[in-house]
Amino acid sequence: MSHPAAVAGPKAHGAHEAHHEELGFWRQYVFSVDHKVIGIQYAVTGLLFLFFGFCLMMLMRWQLAYPGAPLPLIGTLFGEARMPGGSMLPEFYNELGAMHGTIMVFLGVVPLAVGGFGNFVLPLQIGAPDMAFPRINMASYQFFALGGLTMLASFFVPGGAAQSGWTSYAPLSVIAGTGQTWWLIGMIFLITSSLLGAVNFITTTIQLRVKGLTFMRFPFFVWAQFVTAFLLLLAFPPLEAAGVMQLMDRVAGTSFFLPSGLVVSGQVVANAGGGNPLLWQHLFWFLAHPEVYVLILPGMGIVAEIIANNTRKPLWGYRSMVYSLIFLGFMSFIVWAHHMFMTGMGTAMAAFFQTTTMIISIPSVVILTALIISLWGGSIRFNTPMLFATAFLPMFGIGGLTGLPLGLNVADIPLHDTYYVIAHFHYVVAPGTIFALFAGIYYWYPKATGRKMNETLGKIHFIGSFICMNVVFMPMFWVGLAGVSRRLYDGGASYDFAQPVLHLNVVSSWGAWIMALFQLPFVFNFFWSIWKGEKVDQNPWQATTLEWSAPSPPPHGNFLVAPEVHRGPYEYSVPGAARDFVPQSEA
Repeated sequence: MSHPAAVAGPKAHGAHEAHHEELGFWRQYVFSVDHKVIGIQYAVTGLLFLFFGFCLMMLMRWQLAYPGAPLPLIGTLFGEARMPGGSMLPEFYNELGAMHGTIMVFLGVVPLAVGGFGNFVLPLQIGAPDMAFPRINMASYQFFALGGLTMLASFFVPGGAAQSGWTSYAPLSVIAGTGQTWWLIGMIFLITSSLLGAVNFITTTIQLRVKGLTFMRFPFFVWAQFVTAFLLLLAFPPLEAAGVMQLMDRVAGTSFFLPSGLVVSGQVVANAGGGNPLLWQHLFWFLAHPEVYVLILPGMGIVAEIIANNTRKPLWGYRSMVYSLIFLGFMSFIVWAHHMFMTGMGTAMAAFFQTTTMIISIPSVVILTALIISLWGGSIRFNTPMLFATAFLPMFGIGGLTGLPLGLNVADIPLHDTYYVIAHFHYVVAPGTIFALFAGIYYWYPKATGRKMNETLGKIHFIGSFICMNVVFMPMFWVGLAGVSRRLYDGGASYDFAQPVLHLNVVSSWGAWIMALFQLPFVFNFFWSIWKGEKVDQNPWQATTLEWSAPSPPPHGNFLVAPEVHRGPYEYSVPGAARDFVPQSEA
């Protein structure tokens, strides 16, 4: 494929270096325009939000395991308005549920997967000195941070944070407390951040790739981030428009989502008239289903890099994986209403969305199958990144397979509001995507710091997390199949039919609390290794992609000499070669 910008590669690097100046602390680390610093800012902030969202979940798990029981030690710290006598009120449980989902998805996984790994790794993998628009890149992080702070501040407003679920369904969300207004403002900041980042990723990938780097020589990770950027660019604007409309319903007296004759506490809502609550669902899920692939595609890209490197052989079916990725991105826009079978859509529409949902499973199966076949015959190195990467495969497989019944309305209607859906979604995102993100952290940590994380601590972290993840989420399939609703603040204790499976709530909760303990080795390893980790050269994994030809950590401008690409991304174990890897930049 032609590349008009490639021939200017060396000049671009030279120009970049010519404008380099010594920067102070604030310009270098806080208001930085360097993609590497911004990537680390995104990654660390995303990890902190993941930890905070995980803490909210652990509070919820106490209430589900021991409904009504006072929370030991810290229960009284939340105040009488939320936990009188240390016992959780339903309103506080709803607050935790709404903010857990919002924080984990929009403030945790997406910023880490796209903002963190995308910003740090993608320019290095295409040989670019920086992102195409460095100041827009800085602004995207600042909007993200502003949105995150707004979300956190909502916990301290009268009535607490949003309580209408992470989906913010109208009309409940329109008549909810002040925290919902803060939620909407925070979401508008976060969406703006993602849109700025998406434009930057697309432009950078097309315009700043070095000479010789044709599209079919891209590492699979670059393809994953490239398609993800298009999903963000096309799917987020409808939700931003919806967020502004819902905000207007709350503060300006409009009724985009308020139906005529809406009665709240015996009073007709004055400004309710002519609105449609289903309009919110359509606009939300038009974003939120592509958002599932925004979560998972970067994870697939990370896993592909690590599997190719640690099997010492090329990815099996690279082209079929790329075409599947593109097809999956396109199809993700025409399946959104399978989240809305409960709304009573007509049979023709239901048939269309059932069909597209079954079709979209095909490219996911192709990519997963190609990654599994890539393991066949490999000389596998089971280091910490590889352990997390290989664990991703069955975990994502369970999440995908259990989602197929939900794509058919005859099965989805009885299962939709049960714990089965929680289990399905979390298998995709928690032991699926988050395992891939952990794999990426362990894999690219030497590139960012020049040091390796400790392997023993990494393996302890992996084994504990792998076991506990399954202890947390596997029982939820049985709880859901028993018909227990996913929104009951007592976990179903008030229903006779739920009694036989209530003990599984205790199992899941203890799994979550023990899993928290197994994150401590990771936290210690992450910070300890910055100063005390084993020092490594620029290519400790003996990898082939361009980022490993830059120093570790990369300097300003990334490369000492502008690289040039001569081959595909995964030239491992080439017959007749002197080594079992041939870097892309090696002539």
